[in-house]
Amino acid sequence: MAIINDTTLRDGEQAPYVAFNTHEKLEIAKLLYASGADELEVGIPAMGTKEQEDIKEILNLNLPLRIMTWNRATLHDLEASLACGVQAVDLSVPVSQTLIDVKFGGDKEKLFRNLEDVVSLAKKEGLFVCIGGEDSSRADDEFLVELMSFGETLGADRFRYCDTVGILTPHATYEKIDFLTTHTNTPIEMHMHNDFGMATANSIAGFEAGALSANTTVIGLGERAGNASFEQVLMSLKHQFKEERSIDPIVLQNLVQSVALAANRPISTNRPIVGRDIFSHESGIHVSGMIKSLNAYEAFEPEMVGLHRFFPIGKHSGSATINYHLQSFGITPVKEKVQTLLPKVREIVTQRKSVLEPNELMELYLCS
Repeated sequence: MAIINDTTLRDGEQAPYVAFNTHEKLEIAKLLYASGADELEVGIPAMGTKEQEDIKEILNLNLPLRIMTWNRATLHDLEASLACGVQAVDLSVPVSQTLIDVKFGGDKEKLFRNLEDVVSLAKKEGLFVCIGGEDSSRADDEFLVELMSFGETLGADRFRYCDTVGILTPHATYEKIDFLTTHTNTPIEMHMHNDFGMATANSIAGFEAGALSANTTVIGLGERAGNASFEQVLMSLKHQFKEERSIDPIVLQNLVQSVALAANRPISTNRPIVGRDIFSHESGIHVSGMIKSLNAYEAFEPEMVGLHRFFPIGKHSGSATINYHLQSFGITPVKEKVQTLLPKVREIVTQRKSVLEPNELMELYLCS
């Protein structure tokens, strides 16, 4: 089964203008576990004492899942994580030539020596170690094989493939991950950014190519355009990959709303999985189909994610919508009156830029 390693409390909080307090972090951690996250990445100990205190409080929740911290691949950062008492770390190292030049002056040998020192100490301390390949998507694939193979000799448990600037497409992602899984033995974790709107799709493509894990954030929160969405990956694994995952719709909605509130980020009404209006059907053809069969135009039921189905009365509504609402008032619609009413409904909605409420429709029908 695929692993969801959620990083809302690390990369999600790195979104510009976002800052979680301790209470919010604890609540989000508990809700993530209850919603189906398999692992959590919860902060950056090297940020200082307050961050370390928050991480310790999360650990004190004793949630039955792996808790990880993010670190640069330096002894200083690793020691800060060890001081928190974590049992798993991501050790990030630049792997593209661009960032190796920026951070190591182009000296790859220095990079390898540095990585050896840090990973060796982490394994000596009994930690689960993920090597984070910063900017993997712009790295040379053969170099990644060399680095991952080196990590294997050090005892690294996982490699995080980072599309740091969000440039991959699903097809390119599949090809790259397929190449790495063919030439290395280290399990791969996807870390996708959403600059071109493909973070979730690229994470899924990674799973299809053999990746074990994916980083997610609730509502796709994260740097710049954000990361792969927790709720989208979760529902994809359950419904598209048919994994056995128990999803509590009330808990999931609580999680989404809690993160949105803590981040001060409103949820768009048409956001996949959790948007308020994604089960609202206005098109006459769609409503007619939905009345006959509830799976006519829905991939899954709204109740599965704590939402509800609506048939708004709008510009594109047809007679099926009008009849549906009138019948809910106990009215048996007259076909001719409904046909006469439709142009009036469309004109009103277009002029005022908002749909009719059912009681307004009833009054309009009775007065026509």
